[in-house]
Amino acid sequence: MMINAGVHAKGTFTLQDAINNIRKDPNYPKAGAIATFIGVVRGETLENERVEKLTIEAYEEKANEVLNQICNDLMHKQGIINVQIHHLLGEFMVGDDLVYVVVAGSHRQDVFPVLQEAVERYKSEVPVFKKEHIKTETGSSLQYWVSEKEHRHDH
Repeated sequence: MMINAGVHAKGTFTLQDAINNIRKDPNYPKAGAIATFIGVVRGETLENERVEKLTIEAYEEKANEVLNQICNDLMHKQGIINVQIHHLLGEFMVGDDLVYVVVAGSHRQDVFPVLQEAVERYKSEVPVFKKEHIKTETGSSLQYWVSEKEHRHDH
């Protein structure tokens, strides 16, 4: 069975692997377009603090289930042949790849809206947790899970 989605330890899965998965789909000859999205580690936070690195963890069993459900949902859309979402786990430096989303469809106009929907859905639905290791303006090092950080500014 072809893997459509999942979480993978950093270094064990590449964008090319996701594209190769799509090329193995028996319906691949119907494709006229493959669109890709690569999520990467940004070098600063929303508060303009400098990111040194990220740690990504997941509730793996649930994350795999939800990622596959998103892909299955989106593959029923008009003109879509295959959808892949693969999230990497581990420690990442600025500029490193974090996630690959790949959509194959009959026509270019079919793939872009589904690519965007896949990205928005994995970000909101998948139990993946991000810890930012940052340097503040004063030069001190902090680290926190991003969900904690969102509450930090509420007080």
